[in-house]
Amino acid sequence: MTTPVLPDRNLRIPERDTRIDVLRALALLTIFIDHVPGTAFEALTYKNFGFSDAAEAFVLISGISVALAYGTKFRPGGRLLATLKMWRRAGVLYVAHIVTTMVVMALFCAVAVFAKRPELVKLINIEPLMKNPPQVLVGIVTLGHQLGYNNILPVYAALLLMAPAFVLFVSYRPVAALVASGTLWLVAGIWQIAPPNYPEPGFWFLNPLSWQFLFNIGLVAMLHVRRGGVIPVNRWLVGAAAAYVLAALVWVHSPLWGQITWFNLPVVIGGFDKTFLSLPRLLHILAVSYLVVALPALSSLFRTSPDHPLAILGKRSLPVFIAGTVIAMVAQVMKLINPGGFVYDSLLISAGIAMQFALAFYLEWLSTIGGSAKARTAQKDPAPVRAPLGLSAMARANR
Repeated sequence: MTTPVLPDRNLRIPERDTRIDVLRALALLTIFIDHVPGTAFEALTYKNFGFSDAAEAFVLISGISVALAYGTKFRPGGRLLATLKMWRRAGVLYVAHIVTTMVVMALFCAVAVFAKRPELVKLINIEPLMKNPPQVLVGIVTLGHQLGYNNILPVYAALLLMAPAFVLFVSYRPVAALVASGTLWLVAGIWQIAPPNYPEPGFWFLNPLSWQFLFNIGLVAMLHVRRGGVIPVNRWLVGAAAAYVLAALVWVHSPLWGQITWFNLPVVIGGFDKTFLSLPRLLHILAVSYLVVALPALSSLFRTSPDHPLAILGKRSLPVFIAGTVIAMVAQVMKLINPGGFVYDSLLISAGIAMQFALAFYLEWLSTIGGSAKARTAQKDPAPVRAPLGLSAMARANR
């Protein structure tokens, strides 16, 4: 039995929870490092400590962010506008993906031509373009052909297109909506239902019909909290989550990690498939997230001032993600031409991270040029009282 403590409604709550920005920034930096395979730092990222990786963290945080940005606006009279804003954002993500894809293909082709390294056009799924340009170009525009390491924006755009229907469902039947989302995840995983590739065989690397469940869990949890609800916390749930996280850590460093599935169960239940977001991966990111929610000492590590570098980086997530993707592809090419060693890896990764921070700070500075009235008003107001916001601080419980 838990006894939640609700926040004091008289306290002024900051508009933006920097913990979400910091966690998003850490996910972006982890994705960048993982997208430069072969460096010494790849072995230190989140994916080496459990079943899930930074992609799961990014999608879960995206669901939370959508709830914060659009959830309270999705009311009678405002639903159409909120829907159009979500779809507009999906359109921005689509354009960003197409531009990033073209830049990455041009990069690999340019190095293949001018550095006389023709093997580069056989990498990251570029080779089909060389063999069948008309069909592959159609596939790129329709998202049926995606380059390696360039798979996150399409699934995020697809999730935003589906989000209005789910938010509407949640408004009336939150439990039923989550059950329906989970059922879709299970059906898609068992029967291998996913958007097809074109013209190559196969499915999208990240199936939106599967990943929508994780996205919607984050969305529902944050909407629940924003509407005055709490996340139950007790020692048994914390213990179970911690045990699962520790077991996953041991598992991924044992021979068991190579098994495709267990007990002849469908891969979505007993395996570790990323395309269909297998249950062990889903449970792992939820267990990690629950520990962040349940343990104030852990949650407070991610709470910073709004001008903290990580908070600024996470706030400018889309341009930073696009830049990080292109920089990672440049680093990949450099590693292929010259594998180097630890010092070389350190220079590549640190330079790439520095450029992403520089972009985030530039965009932050650009937004303050001229001293807007909003900024001046904020400076005149007293600093807001730091009140619990988000999942963790609104979920206190007796242990």
